Amino acid sequence: MSPEFVPAVELNAGFYREVVEPIVRAWPHGAALLGYGSELLGFDTVRSTDHGWGPRLQVFVDPVDVADASAAIDAGLPAEYRGWPVFFGWDDVPSTHHVDVVALGDWLSTRLGCNPLDGLSLLDWLVVPQQRLLGVVRGAVYNDDSGELSKVRERLRYFPDELIHWLVACQWRRIDQEEPFVGRAAEVGDEIGSRIVASRLVREVMRLHFLLVGQYWPYSKWFGSAYRALPHSDKILPSLEAALDAPDYPRREEALVGAYEALARLHNASGLTETLDPAVTFFHGRPFRVPSSDRFVQACLRHVPNDRLRGLPLIGSIDQVVDSTDVLEQTAVARALRALYGDASWGGATQGDAS
Repeated sequence: MSPEFVPAVELNAGFYREVVEPIVRAWPHGAALLGYGSELLGFDTVRSTDHGWGPRLQVFVDPVDVADASAAIDAGLPAEYRGWPVFFGWDDVPSTHHVDVVALGDWLSTRLGCNPLDGLSLLDWLVVPQQRLLGVVRGAVYNDDSGELSKVRERLRYFPDELIHWLVACQWRRIDQEEPFVGRAAEVGDEIGSRIVASRLVREVMRLHFLLVGQYWPYSKWFGSAYRALPHSDKILPSLEAALDAPDYPRREEALVGAYEALARLHNASGLTETLDPAVTFFHGRPFRVPSSDRFVQACLRHVPNDRLRGLPLIGSIDQVVDSTDVLEQTAVARALRALYGDASWGGATQGDAS
């Protein structure tokens, strides 16, 4: 019989307090549940327990203490905790314990491809996938003797102010590029094409909503669940669901119009730019109602303070450029996309500065 399920954040709070802390209390340390897993976002369920789920922690110590603290952990862990095996594996991961003892800077460099304790350039921000950032700022911290872990989580809480207007402009551009195609495809009898474009636009609207309320979006499995938890999602979600469910173009367009106008009102409420008319218009005299997204793009660009950013193509951050898991989950591949933004020497340190 399986042990009673409790969310991993709660399970590992007890695991740290009752098992791990007595082993490592001799060393100043941080302890947390970070990195990967549905549990970081609070979305783990009984189903989660069949795959890479269980007692696990990161224990952050000074580099000179890693070897001794690791040896103590290896020698001191029990076989199970509250009925859950402490040693487990999945897929290609061999059975082992999952209390990782590491220096905080080394762990951050591995997860993000850069060490925010040393400061982050604008380019660093652009090529760190949002799911990786969520793996640092979500989850749970159980101990932080030095305060460094809490400090770095606050630095990474969201994109720096210097980037926000540009990222929002780039996301409006993604809507602008396809907004008339739902109608044009339907006009020539391409119903499946109209549905596909509508579904793409639904995702772009949702992503813009994340940006406007200052929250990272997760990878696709939890994208909808996270969206439902956003402030004001109840104002837009019914229209998005109606657009996806619509059996024909007129009802599809009507639903999208509702989503566009609600999104425009959310943009205005954000205070990022001057207030713009939220009403849709016809696309260059054609009978397709669109938000004319370029006006939001241009309004945002007028507030971008960095000349180099203003001169870039409106491609956005790495999550706006690509959605390939093989890019977003491989740090070296993601870092290679710095080349998209030109000379890698530009972009000074931002609020992630160690100072």
